[in-house]
Amino acid sequence: MKTSLVKYMLALFIGVSIISCKENAKKAEEQVDAEPETEVSNEDYGGLALYTVREDMGKNAKSTLQSVADAGYAYIEAAGYEEGKFYGMSPEEFKNYLAELSLTPVSTHQGAVTLENAEQMMKDVKDAGFEYFVIPVPPMGMFKFDPETRTLGMTGSPQDLADIINELGKKADEAGLQLLYHNHDFEFMKDANGIVPIDYLLENCDPKYVNFQMDLYWVTKAGADPLAYFEKYPGRFKIWHVKDMDDQGRFAPVGEGQIDFKKIWDKRDQSGMKFYMVEQDMTFDGMEALDAIEISHEGLKKFGFE
Repeated sequence: MKTSLVKYMLALFIGVSIISCKENAKKAEEQVDAEPETEVSNEDYGGLALYTVREDMGKNAKSTLQSVADAGYAYIEAAGYEEGKFYGMSPEEFKNYLAELSLTPVSTHQGAVTLENAEQMMKDVKDAGFEYFVIPVPPMGMFKFDPETRTLGMTGSPQDLADIINELGKKADEAGLQLLYHNHDFEFMKDANGIVPIDYLLENCDPKYVNFQMDLYWVTKAGADPLAYFEKYPGRFKIWHVKDMDDQGRFAPVGEGQIDFKKIWDKRDQSGMKFYMVEQDMTFDGMEALDAIEISHEGLKKFGFE
Protein backbone atom coordinates (compact mmCIF):
# COMPACT_ATOMS: atom_id res chain seq x y z
CA MET A 1 0.00 0.00 0.00
CA LYS A 2 2.75 2.40 1.00
CA THR A 3 4.74 1.44 -2.13
CA SER A 4 1.73 2.18 -4.37
CA LEU A 5 1.17 5.53 -2.66
CA VAL A 6 4.79 6.47 -3.09
CA LYS A 7 4.66 5.56 -6.79
CA TYR A 8 1.45 7.59 -7.23
CA MET A 9 2.91 10.65 -5.50
CA LEU A 10 6.10 10.37 -7.54
CA ALA A 11 4.13 10.15 -10.79
CA LEU A 12 1.98 13.11 -9.77
CA PHE A 13 5.05 15.17 -8.93
CA ILE A 14 6.68 14.34 -12.27
CA GLY A 15 3.46 15.16 -14.12
CA VAL A 16 3.07 18.50 -12.38
CA SER A 17 6.72 19.29 -13.05
CA ILE A 18 6.32 18.53 -16.76
CA ILE A 19 3.19 20.70 -16.99
CA SER A 20 4.92 23.49 -15.09
CA CYS A 21 7.96 23.30 -17.38
CA LYS A 22 5.74 23.44 -20.46
CA GLU A 23 3.84 26.44 -19.09
CA ASN A 24 7.07 28.23 -18.21
CA ALA A 25 8.47 27.46 -21.66
CA LYS A 26 5.27 28.80 -23.24
CA LYS A 27 5.48 31.99 -21.16
CA ALA A 28 9.12 32.38 -22.10
CA GLU A 29 8.24 32.02 -25.80
CA GLU A 30 5.47 34.62 -25.42
CA GLN A 31 7.90 36.99 -23.76
CA VAL A 32 10.44 36.49 -26.54
CA ASP A 33 7.74 37.13 -29.13
CA ALA A 34 6.67 40.28 -27.28
CA GLU A 35 10.17 41.69 -26.83
CA PRO A 36 10.62 43.17 -30.31
CA GLU A 37 7.30 45.02 -29.99
CA THR A 38 8.29 46.63 -26.71
CA GLU A 39 11.85 47.39 -27.71
CA VAL A 40 11.26 48.90 -31.16
CA SER A 41 11.65 52.68 -31.13
CA ASN A 42 9.79 54.39 -33.97
CA GLU A 43 11.73 57.43 -35.15
CA ASP A 44 9.42 58.19 -38.08
CA TYR A 45 7.37 61.32 -37.52
CA GLY A 46 6.19 64.39 -39.35
CA GLY A 47 5.59 65.03 -43.02
CA LEU A 48 7.51 66.39 -45.98
CA ALA A 49 6.18 68.58 -48.75
CA LEU A 50 7.74 66.99 -51.83
CA TYR A 51 7.96 70.43 -53.46
CA THR A 52 11.13 70.73 -51.37
CA VAL A 53 12.80 67.93 -53.37
CA ARG A 54 11.02 68.58 -56.67
CA GLU A 55 14.22 68.52 -58.74
CA ASP A 56 15.24 65.17 -57.26
CA MET A 57 11.71 63.84 -57.78
CA GLY A 58 11.96 64.88 -61.43
CA LYS A 59 15.17 62.88 -61.87
CA ASN A 60 14.23 59.74 -59.94
CA ALA A 61 10.98 59.84 -58.00
CA LYS A 62 11.23 56.39 -56.43
CA SER A 63 14.81 56.84 -55.24
CA THR A 64 13.96 60.25 -53.80
CA LEU A 65 10.94 58.89 -51.94
CA GLN A 66 13.22 56.22 -50.46
CA SER A 67 15.49 59.02 -49.24
CA VAL A 68 12.49 60.80 -47.70
CA ALA A 69 11.57 57.63 -45.82
CA ASP A 70 15.19 57.11 -44.77
CA ALA A 71 15.27 60.66 -43.37
CA GLY A 72 12.54 59.62 -40.93
CA TYR A 73 9.40 61.19 -42.35
CA ALA A 74 6.11 59.38 -41.82
CA TYR A 75 3.90 61.05 -44.44
CA ILE A 76 4.11 63.25 -47.52
CA GLU A 77 2.45 66.00 -49.47
CA ALA A 78 2.71 65.73 -53.25
CA ALA A 79 3.22 68.56 -55.74
CA GLY A 80 3.73 66.68 -58.97
CA TYR A 81 0.47 65.83 -60.70
CA GLU A 82 0.33 65.90 -64.48
CA GLU A 83 -1.91 64.18 -67.03
CA GLY A 84 -3.54 61.96 -64.44
CA LYS A 85 -0.28 60.78 -62.89
CA PHE A 86 1.74 61.59 -59.79
CA TYR A 87 5.42 61.91 -60.67
CA GLY A 88 4.88 59.72 -63.72
CA MET A 89 3.05 57.01 -61.76
CA SER A 90 -0.64 56.15 -61.94
CA PRO A 91 -2.57 56.99 -58.75
CA GLU A 92 -2.64 53.31 -57.76
CA GLU A 93 1.06 52.77 -58.50
CA PHE A 94 2.00 55.87 -56.52
CA LYS A 95 -0.13 54.79 -53.58
CA ASN A 96 1.30 51.28 -53.60
CA TYR A 97 4.89 52.46 -53.79
CA LEU A 98 4.38 54.81 -50.84
CA ALA A 99 2.93 51.86 -48.90
CA GLU A 100 6.09 49.86 -49.61
CA LEU A 101 8.10 52.65 -47.98
CA SER A 102 5.63 53.07 -45.08
CA LEU A 103 4.95 56.64 -46.24
CA THR A 104 1.36 57.86 -45.95
CA PRO A 105 -0.10 60.14 -48.66
CA VAL A 106 -1.85 62.93 -46.74
CA SER A 107 -2.19 65.96 -49.02
CA THR A 108 -1.40 67.12 -52.53
CA HIS A 109 -1.03 70.56 -54.11
CA GLN A 110 -3.21 70.80 -57.21
CA GLY A 111 -2.40 74.17 -58.73
CA ALA A 112 -3.89 73.37 -62.15
CA VAL A 113 -7.41 72.71 -60.84
CA THR A 114 -10.34 74.39 -62.54
CA LEU A 115 -14.09 74.08 -62.16
CA GLU A 116 -14.05 72.00 -65.35
CA ASN A 117 -11.29 69.48 -64.56
CA ALA A 118 -11.89 69.24 -60.80
CA GLU A 119 -13.96 66.04 -60.77
CA GLN A 120 -11.44 63.92 -62.68
CA MET A 121 -8.53 65.42 -60.78
CA MET A 122 -10.21 64.77 -57.46
CA LYS A 123 -10.92 61.17 -58.45
CA ASP A 124 -7.21 60.67 -59.17
CA VAL A 125 -6.30 62.29 -55.86
CA LYS A 126 -8.71 60.01 -54.02
CA ASP A 127 -7.43 56.93 -55.87
CA ALA A 128 -3.87 57.81 -54.82
CA GLY A 129 -4.94 57.65 -51.17
CA PHE A 130 -4.81 61.33 -50.29
CA GLU A 131 -7.11 62.91 -47.72
CA TYR A 132 -6.56 66.61 -48.43
CA PHE A 133 -6.84 68.42 -51.76
CA VAL A 134 -4.83 71.64 -51.44
CA ILE A 135 -5.13 74.72 -53.64
CA PRO A 136 -1.61 76.20 -53.45
CA VAL A 137 -2.31 79.58 -55.12
CA PRO A 138 -5.39 81.40 -56.43
CA PRO A 139 -6.51 79.08 -59.25
CA MET A 140 -7.79 79.56 -62.77
CA GLY A 141 -5.43 82.37 -63.79
CA MET A 142 -5.91 84.48 -60.65
CA PHE A 143 -2.34 84.04 -59.41
CA LYS A 144 0.36 86.45 -60.57
CA PHE A 145 4.12 86.62 -60.08
CA ASP A 146 6.35 89.59 -60.89
CA PRO A 147 9.78 88.20 -61.89
CA GLU A 148 11.48 91.60 -61.54
CA THR A 149 10.43 92.26 -57.96
CA ARG A 150 9.83 88.57 -57.17
CA THR A 151 6.54 89.49 -55.54
CA LEU A 152 3.41 87.35 -55.48
CA GLY A 153 -0.16 88.53 -55.86
CA MET A 154 -3.54 87.87 -57.39
CA THR A 155 -5.94 89.28 -59.94
CA GLY A 156 -9.63 89.55 -59.22
CA SER A 157 -11.22 90.11 -55.84
CA PRO A 158 -11.27 88.10 -52.62
CA GLN A 159 -14.96 87.51 -53.32
CA ASP A 160 -14.14 85.98 -56.71
CA LEU A 161 -11.59 83.70 -55.06
CA ALA A 162 -13.96 82.72 -52.26
CA ASP A 163 -16.72 81.84 -54.74
CA ILE A 164 -14.39 79.54 -56.70
CA ILE A 165 -12.95 77.89 -53.60
CA ASN A 166 -16.39 77.29 -52.09
CA GLU A 167 -17.53 75.56 -55.27
CA LEU A 168 -14.36 73.46 -55.42
CA GLY A 169 -14.81 72.62 -51.75
CA LYS A 170 -18.24 71.16 -52.44
CA LYS A 171 -16.82 69.07 -55.28
CA ALA A 172 -14.05 67.83 -52.99
CA ASP A 173 -16.58 66.85 -50.35
CA GLU A 174 -18.56 64.87 -52.92
CA ALA A 175 -15.31 63.08 -53.87
CA GLY A 176 -14.59 62.17 -50.25
CA LEU A 177 -11.79 64.71 -49.85
CA GLN A 178 -11.17 67.78 -47.71
CA LEU A 179 -10.21 70.98 -49.48
CA LEU A 180 -7.61 73.38 -48.07
CA TYR A 181 -6.33 76.73 -49.31
CA HIS A 182 -2.59 77.41 -48.87
CA ASN A 183 -1.42 80.94 -48.17
CA HIS A 184 1.57 83.02 -49.21
CA ASP A 185 2.25 86.51 -47.89
CA PHE A 186 0.05 88.60 -50.18
CA GLU A 187 -3.20 87.20 -48.70
CA PHE A 188 -2.32 88.92 -45.41
CA MET A 189 -1.92 92.35 -47.02
CA LYS A 190 -4.77 94.78 -47.64
CA ASP A 191 -5.85 95.09 -51.26
CA ALA A 192 -6.84 98.28 -53.05
CA ASN A 193 -10.22 98.19 -51.30
CA GLY A 194 -8.71 97.77 -47.84
CA ILE A 195 -9.67 94.09 -47.62
CA VAL A 196 -7.28 91.48 -46.20
CA PRO A 197 -7.88 88.49 -48.53
CA ILE A 198 -7.11 85.76 -45.98
CA ASP A 199 -9.56 87.30 -43.52
CA TYR A 200 -12.21 87.49 -46.21
CA LEU A 201 -11.67 83.83 -47.12
CA LEU A 202 -11.80 82.70 -43.50
CA GLU A 203 -15.03 84.57 -42.94
CA ASN A 204 -16.75 83.72 -46.24
CA CYS A 205 -15.64 80.17 -47.06
CA ASP A 206 -17.89 77.52 -45.56
CA PRO A 207 -15.85 75.53 -43.00
CA LYS A 208 -17.85 72.44 -43.95
CA TYR A 209 -16.19 72.52 -47.36
CA VAL A 210 -13.13 74.78 -47.09
CA ASN A 211 -10.34 75.03 -44.55
CA PHE A 212 -6.72 76.13 -44.66
CA GLN A 213 -3.10 75.10 -44.82
CA MET A 214 -1.05 77.69 -42.96
CA ASP A 215 2.45 78.30 -44.28
CA LEU A 216 4.26 79.57 -41.21
CA TYR A 217 7.11 81.14 -43.20
CA TRP A 218 4.82 83.22 -45.38
CA VAL A 219 2.70 84.34 -42.44
CA THR A 220 5.87 85.51 -40.71
CA LYS A 221 7.10 87.13 -43.94
CA ALA A 222 3.86 89.11 -44.10
CA GLY A 223 4.37 90.37 -40.55
CA ALA A 224 1.27 88.55 -39.28
CA ASP A 225 0.97 86.48 -36.10
CA PRO A 226 -0.04 82.81 -36.50
CA LEU A 227 -1.25 82.67 -32.90
CA ALA A 228 -3.62 85.58 -33.45
CA TYR A 229 -5.19 83.72 -36.36
CA PHE A 230 -5.49 80.52 -34.33
CA GLU A 231 -7.34 82.48 -31.66
CA LYS A 232 -9.60 84.35 -34.06
CA TYR A 233 -10.33 81.39 -36.34
CA PRO A 234 -9.87 78.26 -34.18
CA GLY A 235 -9.91 74.90 -35.85
CA ARG A 236 -9.51 76.20 -39.42
CA PHE A 237 -5.84 75.38 -40.06
CA LYS A 238 -5.72 71.61 -40.66
CA ILE A 239 -2.17 71.37 -42.01
CA TRP A 240 0.89 73.55 -41.45
CA HIS A 241 3.92 74.15 -43.63
CA VAL A 242 6.84 74.26 -41.21
CA LYS A 243 9.47 76.36 -42.91
CA ASP A 244 12.10 78.49 -41.20
CA MET A 245 13.45 81.94 -42.09
CA ASP A 246 17.09 83.01 -41.81
CA ASP A 247 18.38 86.47 -40.85
CA GLN A 248 18.23 87.55 -44.49
CA GLY A 249 14.60 86.54 -44.82
CA ARG A 250 15.44 83.48 -46.90
CA PHE A 251 14.08 79.96 -46.54
CA ALA A 252 16.05 77.88 -44.03
CA PRO A 253 16.00 74.37 -42.56
CA VAL A 254 13.84 74.03 -39.46
CA GLY A 255 15.80 75.04 -36.37
CA GLU A 256 18.37 77.10 -38.29
CA GLY A 257 16.26 80.23 -38.57
CA GLN A 258 14.49 82.74 -36.38
CA ILE A 259 10.91 81.43 -36.17
CA ASP A 260 9.85 80.31 -32.70
CA PHE A 261 8.05 77.11 -33.63
CA LYS A 262 7.72 76.04 -29.99
CA LYS A 263 5.09 78.64 -29.14
CA ILE A 264 3.26 77.79 -32.36
CA TRP A 265 3.41 74.05 -31.65
CA ASP A 266 1.94 74.64 -28.20
CA LYS A 267 -1.21 76.06 -29.84
CA ARG A 268 -1.64 73.23 -32.35
CA ASP A 269 -4.94 72.05 -30.85
CA GLN A 270 -6.44 75.52 -31.01
CA SER A 271 -5.36 75.85 -34.65
CA GLY A 272 -7.02 72.58 -35.63
CA MET A 273 -3.76 71.15 -36.96
CA LYS A 274 -3.95 67.48 -37.94
CA PHE A 275 -0.67 67.23 -39.86
CA TYR A 276 2.42 69.32 -40.50
CA MET A 277 4.74 69.32 -43.50
CA VAL A 278 8.35 70.44 -43.55
CA GLU A 279 8.93 72.55 -46.65
CA GLN A 280 11.83 74.58 -48.01
CA ASP A 281 11.21 76.22 -51.38
CA MET A 282 14.90 76.85 -52.07
CA THR A 283 18.26 76.06 -50.50
CA PHE A 284 21.27 78.35 -50.36
CA ASP A 285 25.05 78.37 -49.91
CA GLY A 286 25.55 75.06 -51.68
CA MET A 287 23.15 73.04 -49.53
CA GLU A 288 21.31 70.23 -51.33
CA ALA A 289 17.58 69.74 -50.78
CA LEU A 290 18.05 66.15 -49.61
CA ASP A 291 20.51 67.37 -46.97
CA ALA A 292 18.12 70.13 -45.91
CA ILE A 293 15.27 67.70 -45.23
CA GLU A 294 17.50 65.68 -42.90
CA ILE A 295 18.56 68.81 -41.00
CA SER A 296 14.93 69.93 -40.73
CA HIS A 297 13.80 66.54 -39.44
CA GLU A 298 16.34 66.77 -36.64
CA GLY A 299 15.42 70.41 -36.08
CA LEU A 300 11.80 69.52 -35.39
CA LYS A 301 12.94 67.87 -32.15
CA LYS A 302 14.17 71.21 -30.81
CA PHE A 303 10.59 72.46 -30.67
CA GLY A 304 8.91 69.29 -29.42
CA PHE A 305 7.35 68.25 -32.73
CA GLU A 306 6.33 64.60 -32.85
